[in-house]
Amino acid sequence: MARQNTRRAAVLFGVLATVLATTLPLHPTFGEGGARRDNVRQEQTIKDAIKHATEAVDHGKQGHAEKLVTSAEASLQLALKGGENPHVAEAIANLKEAIEHGNAGHADVATKHAETAVTHLSQVK
Repeated sequence: MARQNTRRAAVLFGVLATVLATTLPLHPTFGEGGARRDNVRQEQTIKDAIKHATEAVDHGKQGHAEKLVTSAEASLQLALKGGENPHVAEAIANLKEAIEHGNAGHADVATKHAETAVTHLSQVK
């Protein structure tokens, strides 16, 4: 009796393994679903980069160069993960300029660069 149960278990395990091996590649994670998830992640990353760049602009308008730099650096780190897009590339360049001018204490110039970065990030599709 025990030998028969062991055989049944082995056969059922084999059937289960075969079913999983043939249907798992059809799961959305392996098809379009994974690509969609990447797009959603990228969109959220860009939204977060815009939020931090906007904070940098607000700090710059108040003359707080140090806080502008902190927000611009956070935005830059997110923008670097934003994928290959000409607007992202322009935003990255402007954020770097904003950080450079902010570190030099030029809040007004840094603010203009941060505003340009927000404009470019907002145009990413």
